[in-house]
Amino acid sequence: MQNKTNLTENLIDRATDYVETKMELLKLQAVNTTTEVASTIISRFVVGLVIGLLVLILSAGFAIWLGDISGKLYYGFFLVSAFYLLVALVLYFFRDKLIKRPFTDMLIKKMLN
Repeated sequence: MQNKTNLTENLIDRATDYVETKMELLKLQAVNTTTEVASTIISRFVVGLVIGLLVLILSAGFAIWLGDISGKLYYGFFLVSAFYLLVALVLYFFRDKLIKRPFTDMLIKKMLN
């Protein structure tokens, strides 16, 4: 009888250890996934910020150049603004296909790896 009790206690201890180890592994996997997703988002944000500054400076230069060609400086800025309005409208109407879906796919891919 004592042998069965020890065997049962040993089995319960091992099952408890297994569950605790499994929980710890799940926590570590969650932390790994979270940090992977966060680092991907942050790195893409930084790259996007640098590209945004580049586009801003190039846009100002292009607007000044167009204004010089047209004879009125503000015409160049109006033309560049009209271009960005067109880009904004395209992005707005195709936001699911161009922005939302790729971002969602990237997050799912990172979380399932």
